[in-house]
Order: sequence, then structure tokens, then C-alpha cells
Amino acid sequence: MYPKPLAAIAQNSYEFEALPLVKPTGFREYDARWLFGEELNLMGVQALGAGIGTVLHKLGVEPTIVVGHDFRGYSASIKMALVTGLMAAGCKVKDIGLALSPMAYYAQFALDCPAVAMVTASHNENGWTGVKMGANRPLTFGPDEMGMLRDIVLGGEQELRGGGSLEVIEGFAQTYMDDLANRPKLKNKLKVVAACGNGTAGAFAPHVLRAVGCEVIEMDCDLDHSFPNYNPNPEDLKMLHALRDRVLEVGADVGLAFDGDGDRCGVVDEKGQEIFADKVGVMLARDISAIHDNKQFVVDVKSTGLFKTDPVLKSQGAQTDYFKTGHSYIKRRVTDLNAIVGFEKSGHFFFNAPIGRGYDDGIVAALAVCDMLDRNPGKAMSDLYAALPKTYGSPTMSAKCADEIKYDVVDRVVKKLSGMAEAGDVLGGQKLIDAVTVNGVRVTAEDGTWGLVRASSNKPEIVVVIESPVSQARLEEMFAAVDAVLREHPEVGAYNQTLKG
Repeated sequence: MYPKPLAAIAQNSYEFEALPLVKPTGFREYDARWLFGEELNLMGVQALGAGIGTVLHKLGVEPTIVVGHDFRGYSASIKMALVTGLMAAGCKVKDIGLALSPMAYYAQFALDCPAVAMVTASHNENGWTGVKMGANRPLTFGPDEMGMLRDIVLGGEQELRGGGSLEVIEGFAQTYMDDLANRPKLKNKLKVVAACGNGTAGAFAPHVLRAVGCEVIEMDCDLDHSFPNYNPNPEDLKMLHALRDRVLEVGADVGLAFDGDGDRCGVVDEKGQEIFADKVGVMLARDISAIHDNKQFVVDVKSTGLFKTDPVLKSQGAQTDYFKTGHSYIKRRVTDLNAIVGFEKSGHFFFNAPIGRGYDDGIVAALAVCDMLDRNPGKAMSDLYAALPKTYGSPTMSAKCADEIKYDVVDRVVKKLSGMAEAGDVLGGQKLIDAVTVNGVRVTAEDGTWGLVRASSNKPEIVVVIESPVSQARLEEMFAAVDAVLREHPEVGAYNQTLKG
């Protein structure tokens, strides 16, 4: 057993090198995130690894686990501390080295490993670290497993069985890329800008895109964990604006932006328009439902209402289920419903058979965009986008709110807004007619304009998203009204970006 970790320890002290530091708020709904040094130390990582191993035994899962790490200055050391804890708990560890998250998920299949623990801070800024975990491929931990892990680690209840082992898997990056490229080449040449933000995807995405027949213009694909240009996050407008400029400069057919651990992809069309991922999802759903018998889709509550109202999707018999935001939730829902694809507004796309294996992979999403363009010769990305019914959508805006209180704040907002919808009250100049509370609250007005408020699952923030099928003015009216309700709570801070980006 490990000693119970402390929630705070002064750095540069004896205690910091001798005792585990694990801040409880790092255990999120479906993965774990901490500020390394401030909220987690290497002793704490060892305790976490032993906790993951203990969870596997309690779940009755064979304790064979894939581990990998993303490209940050501290990720490799964190992974090795995690491996030490896993082995202490009796796990057979297969280390695939520097990896993308989807590469680690793929390794579960290719190496026949039930479990995975990928060390990554995903798109979070430098200083953050975390682990994405799973014990039932292609699924990752949900709230039940995360709750079990949290209680074991914080309670010092790890079972140290010993007998663990470590196997280093050499050359697995090439195995992963070969698997992605093992498919028909594109019939029509596409000129693609691949933007990787100097994150891990830079070592993978350009190679795969070239292998399937794309002409690739690399943008910030040299790995540099200082992220000198912008954070590798395809929801970040700074990254998308830089990609827009490069697409226009080189005359590309499409720009593709990958996040820090390669499980998300953002899109810019040939005119430099940044297309929000949920709209890309509608375009892909149109393309996929036209050629596949399975027409079941899953989307998160932040996504556009077009998945339900688009006349083309309706005519093709597509069915869409709105579910909780979060890669673990959507992945599980895709599996439960045997949906062909699940889409998140954040850019996580979950392609099931025959396109993928059910997990989120930004390169698979990029290939799906390329295939869609290849199946529509003579039509540009902007043409496919313009064919969608017009809606006015906000970026995903996040207001600062401490992890310890964000869920309580959102609960109060849910109670107020859902109560207003039930009573048919007016919000932002229109009567409310519906409230969806599967994840925070999404209220819809009688003209179809809707607003969402939910707690971020991995950062100390509250998320707000607005969409209107009517006008930009209605979008702004709904935002002002929803924001006014949120501002009734002084614990809520400033947004990370403005309504108009």
C-alpha cells in the first residue's frame, strides 16, 4: 500500500520528494488532469499507477496494459513513474513510447491488451499532465471507474502484488501509421495543409496523409514542447486563424488542424473559413449515410441542431442521439447504440466499423474529410459547407470557475433555466419550449435558438455554447440572456474568448 497522498505540498522541499502529492480535483469524470508540480508529483504518479493496477484487478480485467506518452518536456518521466506503480500492482506493461492517444488505443487491439494508460495533457497548456485510461477496448473510463480509482488512490488502498513486468515495443509508430494507410488511395489529388501546433501529431499526420495520396503542406509539424506558435488545439481560434492564412497562401483544398495528442481534427475550407467541428460532422453524416446501411449517429449536447433538422439527413433516414459531452461518454454511447459515427463539437469523432474501431482518432477523421471531398469531384469544401442550412453558432466559450465549485454553480443554473423552460418563461426575448438536462442544461426557444451551460469535465471552467437558425442578432440575444443568468453567480470569471472570436 502507498501512503495516503496529500492535496498540497510545497515544492523544493523534503516532503515534495518523499511523499505523494495528488490533488483530489485532478480526478475528472472520464480521465485525469493535473498541473504537474503544483497538484501532482512523481510519487503521486506512482500512487496513481498502483491505483490503476488495483482497479484492473478489482474489475477482473487481465492486468496487461499499454502505456504511451505525448510530446511534452515532462511526459516521459511521468510515464515511467506511472509504469513503476503499475508494475508494483502486478501489471504486465507494454510501453509503445512517444505516441498519440489513438495510437495507444490501437495498440490495445494490435498487441491484444485489455487496458491502456496514455500519459497526455491533450490540448491543455504546458504545465498540465494527465492520463486517459481504459480497461475494455475501445472504451475509456467513465465516472464509475474514475470514482473507484479516486477512492483507491486518495485512501491509500492500492494492492501491491508485485510480479509486474515491462516490455518496450519498438517501432510501433510505424505499425500504427501503416495500419491507417492500409486503405485505397484517393482518386483525386488533394492539396492539404496539416497544422499540428508543434505537438505530437506532427510526427504522424503528414506521413499518413501523403501515404493515401494527398499533397501535404506541413505547418508547425516540427515537434517542440514549448509550443512556440500557439497551443495545439483545433478549437483555439489562434490556431485556426493561422491555418486559414496558410491555406489561402498556398491555395490548398482544405486545412486540417490536429490537437496535442492527435485524437481531434479541426477543418478550414479552401476559402479560409473555419468550420466548427459539429458542422463538419453534419457534412460527414450526409456523406456516410448516403453510402452505408448503418445510419445511426451520436452527437454531444454542444453540437448543432442540424443533426435533427437537416432535410438531407432526414431524407437519407439518418437517426441522431444527443448525449453527454465527453470522449468517454460519446465513445460508450456509440458502442451501446452500434452507431456508425459519434461526433463531438470539440472535434472528437468516433468512427465505428467499417470505418474505424470505435475510438477517437484525429487522423481517421482527417481521412474521412478527404474521402468526402474525393467522393464529390468538382465540389470544394466550401460548396459542401454552403449546402448546409444556415445557422449562426458561437465558439465553445469557457468562463473560469474553480473545480471545487463549478458543478454546484451549474446545478443552480440548471435548476433556474429548466424551471423557466417548464413554465414557458421568456429568455432573450423568446418563449422557452424545451430543456435538455442530460449534461448541464440546453434550453431551446420557440424560434429554434438554443443555449447550453455545462461544467467542463477537464478544466476549472464553465462552458457556454449558443446557436440560432434565425440570425446573428438572435444568437447574441440568447448569449446575453444566458450569460446574465450565469453572472448571478460571482464565482464565475471571464471567458477565454469572446462571442465573435
